[in-house]
Amino acid sequence: MFFPDVAAMRSREWKDKTAYTYGLHGTPTSYTLEERLCALEGGQQCLLVPSGLAALGLVALSLLKSGDEVLIPDNAYGPNKAIAEGELKNWGITHQYYDPMDPEDLEAQISSRTKLVWLEAAGSVTLEFPDLVEMVRICQRRKVLTALDNTWGAGLAFPPFDLTPGSAPALGVDISAHALTKYPSGGGDVLMGSVITRDASLHLKLKLTHMRFGMGVGMNDVEMILRSLPSIFLRYQAHDRTTRALASWAQAQPEFVQVLHPALENSPGHVHWKSLCQQDGQDRGAAGLFSVVLDARFSQAQTDAFCDALKLFRLGYSWGGPISLVVPYELETMRKAWPKHLKSGTVVRFSVGLEALQDLQADVQQALCVLR
Repeated sequence: MFFPDVAAMRSREWKDKTAYTYGLHGTPTSYTLEERLCALEGGQQCLLVPSGLAALGLVALSLLKSGDEVLIPDNAYGPNKAIAEGELKNWGITHQYYDPMDPEDLEAQISSRTKLVWLEAAGSVTLEFPDLVEMVRICQRRKVLTALDNTWGAGLAFPPFDLTPGSAPALGVDISAHALTKYPSGGGDVLMGSVITRDASLHLKLKLTHMRFGMGVGMNDVEMILRSLPSIFLRYQAHDRTTRALASWAQAQPEFVQVLHPALENSPGHVHWKSLCQQDGQDRGAAGLFSVVLDARFSQAQTDAFCDALKLFRLGYSWGGPISLVVPYELETMRKAWPKHLKSGTVVRFSVGLEALQDLQADVQQALCVLR
């Protein structure tokens, strides 16, 4: 950006979008993406950061100080827990993990030190769907800020800032953090995140930290997200449709003692997913992830062999792209205790891409032969 004179340089304000001053603070290209993401999720202000994890880190860096405490659901995205156990702990910020399926446990852990509560719907790996509405009500009543990892919902499955449409005032989270790497990108080839708010003063706190740490993004990456964003609804529907069909089929396979997917009636939190994501006769979706619990009689080595035998499902982290992925997990190392709503066994998570349903089903079928 070049300025015509010193007076113009001094008159520009980097905190708003009336003009731009330096690429790190945004350009007309990034402003466009921010505005479209706000329209998608129902927010008013948006910040772009280099990854979804950076979005989680920005929230913590901006809002917590020594002596504060953050509450995190026990089924949260692992790296968010690692931030709490690493950097935040080193800075004198404590954390507690609450039962995501028990709002009473959340409320019991809120104290005068609690300054932030993380929410996640659906939960990472095991895909429990919490009573998000009740948890937000509890936090509002206790005057604690809420931040939602909204990557799964993507602004499509439910409106994070208006969880009970038609109510006044609107009931919603304070912050929506989103890994744009997933559904907004759609190609599995761009890393980016966003932090969206409705409160101007809260946004300013986040924006100042964003500036101080130089959490800018490349405009070429922004262009790639802008290119993909118009098709997000169609892609989300396609992922959802295939995933539901595959998860329903998986329920009939004897090697899987439990199938975890919010739209399945016997999956933990199904009733909460239904009340939030199926309103006015409209099914808004359930993303492209499902997990299975392999019978406890199968060893970890057998589970690994099953995953190795898959051909279309590639071994890899992340999700939301065109290629289907699979990851086996050692859940015992990730949770305080084995969740009481999960059967004994080994958890394997599938991310369903855009391949044909019959091909993906045949792939799982042939891999099951390793166990049979």
